[in-house]
Amino acid sequence: MPPFLTAYLARIGWEQTPDVSLETLRALHLHHNGAIPFENLDVVLPREIELSDEAIFHKLVVARRGGYCFEQNGLFERVLKEVGFTVRSLLGRVVIANPHQMPPRTHRILLVQVAGEPWIADVGFGGQTLTTPIRLQEDIEQTTPHGLYRLQRKGEDWVLQFRHHERWQSMYQFEMGEQYQADFVMGNFHSAHWPASHFRHHLLMCRHLPDGGKLTLTNFHFTHWKNGQVLEEVTFADVPALYDALQQRFGLGVSDAQYGFSLQQLETVMAGFDLHGEKV
Repeated sequence: MPPFLTAYLARIGWEQTPDVSLETLRALHLHHNGAIPFENLDVVLPREIELSDEAIFHKLVVARRGGYCFEQNGLFERVLKEVGFTVRSLLGRVVIANPHQMPPRTHRILLVQVAGEPWIADVGFGGQTLTTPIRLQEDIEQTTPHGLYRLQRKGEDWVLQFRHHERWQSMYQFEMGEQYQADFVMGNFHSAHWPASHFRHHLLMCRHLPDGGKLTLTNFHFTHWKNGQVLEEVTFADVPALYDALQQRFGLGVSDAQYGFSLQQLETVMAGFDLHGEKV
């Protein structure tokens, strides 16, 4: 097995031999979500986010950090290709906040072919991300370990929705056209640098658990969810408590020479947020 795959499988804690099958795709997807947290810390620090294969591998696998969609799905696409899957990235427009006008394409997802059938995989949408792939088929409810989803058509595009409080909530709208590295670089730059980007105004993290639960963080506010219910809710009193939780609850690596960060660095950036999650 190539060293890259060996290191990745160790990172996500999966000890089987991968093959080109739906079972492998599902297992890798779920283990990835449970081991590599969604997080935007580099935007908050701030640091530039590089999208080369080498940078993503070093940060998410070697340094044991997390990342957001351009990194998460960039890594997952490379993994699936090395296993032997036919896969390519698509781009979507995030509509979960019901924007007044259509936003730019800033969300990276994956189109995977399994036995001639198209599937959507996405390990990078934070708290509502898929934790297993779903069929690219409209108007059918699809169950995942962490919720109910469906796809709908909107002209030539597709819309992914999740079931929330007895109603369907749209997450993002995506198209099937070919995308290029320059498109990901552009979307990444917008997400990290646009003044109104929510990634610039909140520290956001999520790690999904194998029992159907998930851990979420917004600035100092931590929540442990299961089946839509709150099992634990904490507002950390200070940055040292937050720094400890990033490591103990989210498994975040902090010691890498390039991608690690110190308590002092975190204290500097979090001084810009109050304990209620607002930037000051």
